[in-house]
Formats: sequence, structure tokens, C-alpha cells
Amino acid sequence: MKRRELLLATPALLGGCAVLDLSGVQPAPALQAPAIPREFRAAWVATVANIDWPSRPGLPTAAQQEEARRAVQQAARLGLNALILQVRTAADALYPSALEPWAEWLSGTQGQAPEPAWDPLAFWLREAHAAGLELHAWLNPYRAQPSAAKGPRSATHVSQARPEWVRRYGDQLWLDPAEEGAAAQTLAVARDLLARYPLDGLHIDDYFYPYPVKDAAGQWVDFPDEAAWARYQASGGLMRRADWRRAQVDALVQRLHASVHELRPTARFGISPFGLMKPALRPAGIQGFSQFDQLYADVERWLSEGWLDYLVPQLYWPRAQTAQAFEPLLRSWQQLNPKGRHLWPGLFTSKVTEKDDSWPVEEIEAQIALTRQAQAGGHVHFSWVALGQNRRGMSERLRTQAYAQAALPPATPWLADAVPGPLQLERVRPVGGAPQWQLRGPDEAPLRRWLWWREAGAWRGELRGPGPFDWPAQADALVACALSVTGLEGPRGSWSRA
Repeated sequence: MKRRELLLATPALLGGCAVLDLSGVQPAPALQAPAIPREFRAAWVATVANIDWPSRPGLPTAAQQEEARRAVQQAARLGLNALILQVRTAADALYPSALEPWAEWLSGTQGQAPEPAWDPLAFWLREAHAAGLELHAWLNPYRAQPSAAKGPRSATHVSQARPEWVRRYGDQLWLDPAEEGAAAQTLAVARDLLARYPLDGLHIDDYFYPYPVKDAAGQWVDFPDEAAWARYQASGGLMRRADWRRAQVDALVQRLHASVHELRPTARFGISPFGLMKPALRPAGIQGFSQFDQLYADVERWLSEGWLDYLVPQLYWPRAQTAQAFEPLLRSWQQLNPKGRHLWPGLFTSKVTEKDDSWPVEEIEAQIALTRQAQAGGHVHFSWVALGQNRRGMSERLRTQAYAQAALPPATPWLADAVPGPLQLERVRPVGGAPQWQLRGPDEAPLRRWLWWREAGAWRGELRGPGPFDWPAQADALVACALSVTGLEGPRGSWSRA
């Protein structure tokens, strides 16, 4: 329990509590602080093969929780404002699910629940929201078994329960996008997540039809969807096979987008495709793999139709690599965005290593600078491990330079959302603790607050969760507002030391 002292404009009783001494603090409505900086700063947290979290399978629950808590705290301290957590790596689950088995990356055995039992996704959400961060749930829509899988598949895994939906391709298993049951399975998983968890976003990556592989003779292997293709032809279908495949992916993307907005209207649906657009739309000099022709992903159509809220093209090349040059690709993607959806490039931050062939930290810094010059509004790091390890001092440099000023993710005005109400400044005294301050709104819905404070005439700001805080020692004034789930700002409150 906490005793609260509310700062009100006039003496009053509220909820039976008298207004008490506020130690020389008073409302200051004339204070003017700057506009809140806006930039999506996120990192993917990959769980497949224990890339980012947990550090290895079989860790005790307490150790997994501590790693998650430490990652969230590091991300907030670094200056990120969102994390994209992989919760479905291959028709499995990093959370309790009645639809798919537990992922092997937790216990080491697919289908084995954590011991003691816990809900990793709920835990990550609580920790992220308490730190003022968004959390987006990342799904692989079609992969059923990755190359890195080691243990046997659970009896409840789709490859065992519904093998007619699954195809072997190279050393992986894949849900056939043209099997309606397989598509319905992915959609059911997404709807289950959206209904059960207060997600800030739902996110899918670039694994649509699989990246092509060669056989032992060095020949390209076509995806083995002959059964579904034969049924389509027998039904009188007239599309070419490539167009038919793209139609399967288009349908899933459209249905996922609709489900997000139906079940959680303030959540955003994001896609992270391969970084090169279709050949006919590329800028001069850009060459390379065509996801349109080989993954059957018509990303440009999804942008044109508005079937997503944000796109994160994986621009995983250095600036000097002319055939896949970072800046021309970024600006070309921006030109393919008629509905003005968020477009935040993915950065290959994990190329910064301790090895001799490491990218220099300056490459990541320069790519962030280019996103700002292009007014892209944000970027996403692949992946968290490079930042968590502070490779070559990268995280510390970002914290003190590129991220020296905190930022709020850009608002998403095409989503229906309510502007939050005004905040009150409270003085709270936790049992056994020193008095602190807290910003409280008319309800508990806003998970985040923006706080400006003024020191020696200069304003500094940061994103905060709803918990108590210390008034900065040298600050003579505070300005704060509540933030809606989609980033709308409520009215500002302002207070000063008398």
C-alpha cells in the first residue's frame, strides 16, 4: 500500500484523502517544453536457436526471467523504445498455447513446458511496459522446422498432427501456403495471441515461400506443392503458378492485417521483408535476389493496398556495397508507399562483432544518420545480442550520441484511438521507502508517460512507465503528458519548484 499526496489546483478532498504538503512544488501552466521527439528505435529478440534469448536451452525459469528482465532494462537504458520478440519460430510457441507445442529453445525439448511453469510472453510484456517500451510479437508464418532444430518433434506439432499440410524442403519443414488448413493454423495462432495478450504489435518476417535451395547435383529445387497446384488446376484455375503462389501469401497477409485491427484495434501489424524490391521497381545499379519471383512476396502490393501498419525492409548491406546500396534502397522503398505507412529499415547490427571481418560501429551510426536525413521515422536492429553485449562499445556510443535524446515511436493516425486525459502529479511514500513522485491519469489505461524536466534552462526528456520516480535533483520544473497506445499525446501538465 502507498499513501498518496495529490497536487491539485485548489485545496480539496479526493477519495477521502486530504491534500498534503508538496514540499514547495506548484502548478506552472505557463511552462513551454519542446515537442516530443519521434523515432521508432527497436531491436528484434530472436529466440530460434537461442540467438538472443534465452542464452541456452534448459536454463531454470528464474535464470530465463533474469535474462529477460536484464535485456529490457538494458534496452530502456540504451534509448530503445520497442522490442520485437520472436514467439513462434516454427509452428511452436514461446508462451502457453493450446494450438502449438512449447518451443524447444526453452527446455531443450519441443513440447516440454517450463519448470516451474511460467508464461514468457506475459513476463516480457509486463517488464517492457513497466520500462515504457512497446512489445511486438514476432511470428514465422510458414516455417515448420528450422535447420537448427535438434530434438524430436512433439506429437502435437503440426508436422505430426497434420502432415498433409507440411512439405520437406532442403533440411527444413515448411507449411504449404496453398493448403487452406495451414494458412488457417497460422491465422488461428495470431488471433489467439491478439485475444490473450495486450500486444503493441504483431510482426511477421521474410519467410514466406522458402528461400530456394539446390539439390546434390547443384540444380535449383522447386517448392513441392504439386498436390495443391493440381487441385487448383482441376478446379479450373487459370493463374500462372508464380501468380497463384503469390495469391496465397497475399491472402494470408490481408487476413492477418484484418485480424489485428478486429481484435486489437490499437495494435500495429508489421512486416519485415527481404530488402530488395521487385526488379522492375529498383533504382539504377541495384541488383540481387528477387523476393517477388522466388519468395512469391508482393510486398509492393501490400504497401499499395495498406495491408500493414509498418514495413521494415531488411537493408542488411553496408553503404559502400553499390549493388545493394543502403540509401538508394531506403529512398526507393519510401517512394513505393502511397498510403504513407510507417517505413523503418532493418539494420544488420549483428555484423558488428569481435572478429577481424566486423563492420565498424561507424557503419551502424551512419545508417541511423541516413534514416534521419530521409525522415524515415525509425529503424530496427537485428539483433538484440549485439546491443546487449555492447560489441566494440557500440551500445555505449549509441546511448551517448545517436540516442542521447530519448524518443517516442511515431503515432499511427490511421488507427482509431482515444486521446488520453490529463495527468496529476502525486507524491507517494512506499512502505519503508523515501517519498517519490508519480504521474497518474484519470484511469490506468495509458502505459507510458512522457516527462520533460528543465535543468539550467535546458529541457531534457524521457519515456517512462507508470511507476514512481525521483524528481531530478537539479531540475526546477517538470512537464508531462500521458500517451495512448498508438502514441497520441494527452494534455500537458506542468509544475515547478517554488
